[in-house]
Amino acid sequence: MNSIFSIHTVRFIALVFVQVLILNHINFLGYINPYIYILFIALFPVKNNRIILILLSFLLGITIDMFLDTGGIHAGASVLIAYARPVILKSSFGTVYEHQSVKFNTVDFGSKLTYFTFLTVLHHFVLFTLEIFSISKIILIFQKTLFSSIFTILLSVVVTIIFSRKPK
Repeated sequence: MNSIFSIHTVRFIALVFVQVLILNHINFLGYINPYIYILFIALFPVKNNRIILILLSFLLGITIDMFLDTGGIHAGASVLIAYARPVILKSSFGTVYEHQSVKFNTVDFGSKLTYFTFLTVLHHFVLFTLEIFSISKIILIFQKTLFSSIFTILLSVVVTIIFSRKPK
């Protein structure tokens, strides 16, 4: 239990630092902003308490908001995807999720990609909707969501491939 706690603590801190120090300075063509910190929410163990995940997601989002001075939009988007995560897990993994046996290192690539895609698009749509907050700029919201989601998904898949442990 202690090693699992320390792994998640290190993951939390590392993702916040990578997001704040490196990825927040990427703003390619005004549309592409990768938000890799959502990997913490995506890779949090399925068997853990849902309330803990929602509270940690809020803490993660508000930490990013403090560094970016964005007034809570990252916290709102993070809490929403943490709340919607069981539905996304069920639609991505099916019966494997129902038996509470999802291990992200052992699932097939297609299911993992579907899961990351649903989670990322939902997060980015809510984030950019809260950021822009104007129905007259819905095209801009969709553009930012699409381009940032593609880049975030690619980066998330690369990071999970690089840092995944091979099952024994």
